[in-house]
Amino acid sequence: MKLNENGFTLLELVIVMTLMVLFLGLSGVHFANRLPSAKLDGAARELSGLIRMARIEAMSVRGERRVTIDLNRRTYGLKGAARRAVPEDVAISVVDPVRGAVYGGEYDIIADASGTVGSCEIVLGTKKKTLRIEIDPVIGSVVVKGYGKEN
Repeated sequence: MKLNENGFTLLELVIVMTLMVLFLGLSGVHFANRLPSAKLDGAARELSGLIRMARIEAMSVRGERRVTIDLNRRTYGLKGAARRAVPEDVAISVVDPVRGAVYGGEYDIIADASGTVGSCEIVLGTKKKTLRIEIDPVIGSVVVKGYGKEN
């Protein structure tokens, strides 16, 4: 009786399939742990972009534009436009240069026709990572800075 050497044995196939399932399972856990971080990054990019857009619109129409952050309802948006929700597992607060840390109520960031934007720092964070949106009132720059260690 002659053995056919053109294929794989059942044992080899079972071992390869087991290793594939193991690697896919571990990669799924890795990506699931990164999901809160992705939501945090997305919220920070979206909010900083909205503030930049308000500044550009204010200069364009030679008027005032407001970005309102409702810390109680966990929403933000341009005044008079649709509001976006802050993801559930992302904490949000505002650090005002005069009032200090603000954790509740509504907070308005005002951009005027000259291009200046109200000074404040918006803090977004999860258990593992914190991002700060820093606004320079003179030149109107909006910068996202990361603090904390992400695992």
